[in-house]
Amino acid sequence: MAASCYCKKSYVHAFFHVTLTLLLLVTPHAASLEFNYQQVGYTVNDFNFSGDVKAQEGILQLTIPKPDSYGRVVYNKLLHLWDKTSGKVADFTTQFYFTINAGNETNPGDGITFFLADPKFPDSEIDGSGIGLASRTQLRTKNYAKDYPFVAVEFDTMANDWDPKYDHVGIDVNAINTTHTTEWYTSMDERGYDAEITFESASNRLSATFTGYKNNSKFEQTLFAVVNLSDILPEWVEFGFSSATGYTYEEHTLSSWSFNSSLEIEQDKGGSKRGLVIGLSFGLGVGVLIALLGVAFLVRWMLRTRGIEDVSLFDHAMDNDFEKVSVPKKFSHEELARATNNFATENKIGQGGFGAVYRGFIRELNTYVAIKKVSRGSRQGVKEYMSEVKIFGQLRHKNLVQLFGWCHQHEDLLLIYEFMENGSLDSYLFKGKGLLTWKVRYNIARGLASALLYLHEEWEECVLHRDIKSSNVMLDSNFNTKLGDFGLARLMDHGTESKTTGLAGTIGYLPPEATTRGKASRESDVFSFGVVALEIACGRKAIESNMKEEEIYLVDWVWKLHGMGDVLKASDPSLYGHFDEKEMEILVKVGLWCTHTDYLLRPTMRQAVQVLSFEVAVPTLTPRVPFFATLWTLSLLLLQITNLSLHSPPQLLNSVLPELHICILTKFHIYFYCLFFCMCHILSLAFQYFLVNLFSSYNFKLKTRFANS
Repeated sequence: MAASCYCKKSYVHAFFHVTLTLLLLVTPHAASLEFNYQQVGYTVNDFNFSGDVKAQEGILQLTIPKPDSYGRVVYNKLLHLWDKTSGKVADFTTQFYFTINAGNETNPGDGITFFLADPKFPDSEIDGSGIGLASRTQLRTKNYAKDYPFVAVEFDTMANDWDPKYDHVGIDVNAINTTHTTEWYTSMDERGYDAEITFESASNRLSATFTGYKNNSKFEQTLFAVVNLSDILPEWVEFGFSSATGYTYEEHTLSSWSFNSSLEIEQDKGGSKRGLVIGLSFGLGVGVLIALLGVAFLVRWMLRTRGIEDVSLFDHAMDNDFEKVSVPKKFSHEELARATNNFATENKIGQGGFGAVYRGFIRELNTYVAIKKVSRGSRQGVKEYMSEVKIFGQLRHKNLVQLFGWCHQHEDLLLIYEFMENGSLDSYLFKGKGLLTWKVRYNIARGLASALLYLHEEWEECVLHRDIKSSNVMLDSNFNTKLGDFGLARLMDHGTESKTTGLAGTIGYLPPEATTRGKASRESDVFSFGVVALEIACGRKAIESNMKEEEIYLVDWVWKLHGMGDVLKASDPSLYGHFDEKEMEILVKVGLWCTHTDYLLRPTMRQAVQVLSFEVAVPTLTPRVPFFATLWTLSLLLLQITNLSLHSPPQLLNSVLPELHICILTKFHIYFYCLFFCMCHILSLAFQYFLVNLFSSYNFKLKTRFANS
């Protein structure tokens, strides 16, 4: 919709990069190292492992929950910590998210550390008290600390003889007994911890900021010490994490890790005149290029002025549209940029199909928020933005994520939500962020059912969510359910049975009738809820391509077990039988009831809530009408590919491709569907090219028409 602005934006980017290149010619050389891994388990090639480290569903399991386990993760590039010539020392900041889960152990140990060390730093011998850094025997070896120096921040859960008699965080320098400690308030369950470690070379201040749990609430703690790293460590160091267990044990995992360092090094002042001549010549050439780009940009800007005015008019039209309904407040772009440090990479906490999500702090609200930056580049993205504000902004329920406000300025569409400290349900069920106990899982299922009952029956209009899935179920600091992402939501009267819409939702959560009825209904949402309920109980995704053929589709597999009278066999193996069998049976049967192939035989959300609350008994489930899951899923995939091709950025097509290979049975199918997809993609590109040119001439007319749709 803002096609007229993209040409301007591309010129601005080109101007910026060329100018930056010119500036780099005259500034000191900076030896920096920077990375940001939101899911470290998917980037194993960037790390060196030793011990029992294992990548699993996007996370790194550092130790095995058994006695005498050891693990170490080291980044595969060395850090230039200080410069021998100038004596300058690097500043650095690292942030990471980790879990320490004791499970049923009453006396767990030993902990996890972030460390910097000599590149020749040897593996630790088996000794839990050393937390994977070094054993007591190694540290007693003559000249060990001199030959293999290290500095570490330890998160220690085992009180050894030299330790304080409580869980603590400490700063270690060539030893594991330290006086720089503070008490750490741990939960020792599936809840994780955020940590940030910084070093300021000007003051030699090494500080750690980390979260703990007090009175079952998450809060922030700090610790610092003055450490002259250049006196202790060599010029180049390795860095990473270590962990260990001793005769007592616990589970240690690492989910995300970012790092940023900066070391300014003076350029050689004795450089030759030839270098100066080359630099000046290059600079002159760049200057001419900038001038040409400037002229081109000016001409383009004059041609596009009308288009920019149209964007402003469209924003004004949206303002008027939003003001007609009771919606949250409008924030200024400057306030949101300030809250996120100008949408800095380190504050990015997620990436969705139509935009990125950032963490920020709003002073006026005195709280952290999640800010979703929706792309104007697709019609569907803008449509989702308007739907979120006009529908979601009016809803109020304890199990819905609260929308605090909105903003559309500077070519950005921004949505401001309450911040969910524990992220999404799928990160726990499928990505190893932590283990959810059965009590927590059952409460999550009940909370989700309560939210849908409110949407379907208790608000002034019936709200169809149309995209219920585990990644849209958020968890607050106490693991309460918060349903979010109402970008695909639609309103309809309570007396209406269904609403005709385009195909919407996610493969695996869409009901069989989606390909034939082409309508959104309460029953469609009920089906999606049933799939999520089964995921909660079984701990696996709706579609698992790496399973046995008869177990690929979760719903079909559980229905088969139900027919055999053995639904408890579907329970999540990671629970190790620690669940209420009656509740497990109820949740599985409600999931099956909701996913019946005949939508007329599915329950209402009120009936589902009553059964989950043990107010009424589960009815006898009638057998499902047989259908071919492969053909059903393939039909949905082809429809979704076509829909994405016409309405979404091309990269979103990749979101459905991983499922496509599940459905292919013969070589004929492979050839046919590859040809079909190529045709769809070519049509998509042609259609997008047509839209861009059309927008350039009739931008405002299209936008106004779309705003009213």
